[in-house]
Amino acid sequence: MSTFITNISNYIQDVYRKAGGFIEDEREFAVSQVFLNATFKRFVTDNVGLLKDLHADLHDDWLRLYATIDVQGLHTTLSVDLKVLKMEMNKTTQLIVFEQISQTQVIDATYKNILQKWAVQSALFFYQKVLKKDPLGMILQRFDVLKVKDELLHLDLNKWLGKNQSVLETLNKVRVKHAVLREAELVVMGNLNLAALMNKAPVDAKADPQDPV
Repeated sequence: MSTFITNISNYIQDVYRKAGGFIEDEREFAVSQVFLNATFKRFVTDNVGLLKDLHADLHDDWLRLYATIDVQGLHTTLSVDLKVLKMEMNKTTQLIVFEQISQTQVIDATYKNILQKWAVQSALFFYQKVLKKDPLGMILQRFDVLKVKDELLHLDLNKWLGKNQSVLETLNKVRVKHAVLREAELVVMGNLNLAALMNKAPVDAKADPQDPV
């Protein structure tokens, strides 16, 4: 999958080098659920030690996010339903803002001992039933995955994407302004050369060793 992302990224950069410039009219194109999850793995999961998995099931106007966390002997898989309120991608900003529309659910959990199990279950009950809040944002903020502002989840990808020169070169030519969710795909809207992007990438495209992703 990493080879696939490398080939696509280099192909897009090559297209823009040849096409030159922006189409000023806002256009849209679809990013598949598979590609989005591969991107999450490449740029988030692989860079955050406590995260063992992060992926989403995309639906019309909402998504279900799954996160597997391994910390202090606790191995747990959580799920939560979210809406995408904002998506901005350019050379200086790579931000996705989510609204949480469901409580966090524990899908599976392995505990270090019975005391840890009671502590986790008690804390979840206290937050959700007594405080009428959800702990997911607090947990992810505690481990510097995202930030919570005005009860919204701000996932700033710049801390990972901002270190990758080839990604920044691509984002310098693709200005994503917003995105909407549809079944199994993310529809991205922004300024880009749609006609060039829709040309089929060569199956045997090779990554330029001088321009790694």
